[in-house]
Amino acid sequence: MGRQVCATVRAAEDLELVAEIDLGDDLDAVAGADVAVVFSVPDVALDHVLSCVRHGVHAVVGTTGWTPGRLDAVREELTVAPDVGVLVAPNFAVGAVLLMRFAAAAAPFYESVEIIELHHPDKVDAPSGTAQHTARLVAAARRDAGAPPIPDATTIALDGARGADVEGVRVHAVRLRGLVAHEEVLLGGPGEQLTLRHDSFDRASFMPGVLLGIRRITQRPGLTVGLEHLLDI
Repeated sequence: MGRQVCATVRAAEDLELVAEIDLGDDLDAVAGADVAVVFSVPDVALDHVLSCVRHGVHAVVGTTGWTPGRLDAVREELTVAPDVGVLVAPNFAVGAVLLMRFAAAAAPFYESVEIIELHHPDKVDAPSGTAQHTARLVAAARRDAGAPPIPDATTIALDGARGADVEGVRVHAVRLRGLVAHEEVLLGGPGEQLTLRHDSFDRASFMPGVLLGIRRITQRPGLTVGLEHLLDI
């Protein structure tokens, strides 16, 4: 993803690539940039983002694995840098953002909702940040509509058989060689099923969203979670 982002920025006529930072490099190199794009790993992403904020550099973050506690740490750091903006996007593919929006809109109308996310086996976190974000949006939409809990009579199951429970929504993770990033939202009611699916077959699918984030985050101080806030939908 880092190499793909660098190539995309180089190809953009209105942007200039001023630094490339990899494992072991000095993070102070970010100080010369207006916006930093962070695609690292969950264990170090928070430190990278906090370093950007301390240097007064806006950040566009594609690393997954963000917990509420880590997001709160970014919010706290931003209190002393009120002009800096940080975008944490679970997914930069516009189609994935639309899928999440459609799932939240549909969820109150169906008795059952479950999510399946499918990725390559080199991914270190499960469920994906995209799937967790989708589940939270679905759960919030159902709460706002007064929908009852999703039914599940399971009392006997092997560990993990029913997936992760994200605010009452079951999320299942598949890791399979040959995949890139895919998500299905299954919605069921009496006599019918609605399936919403998005597939990223190549990392190029994330680049329009990354460029949007780079171009817009400088006008959006504070923490923004989700690319949907930058789209006019």
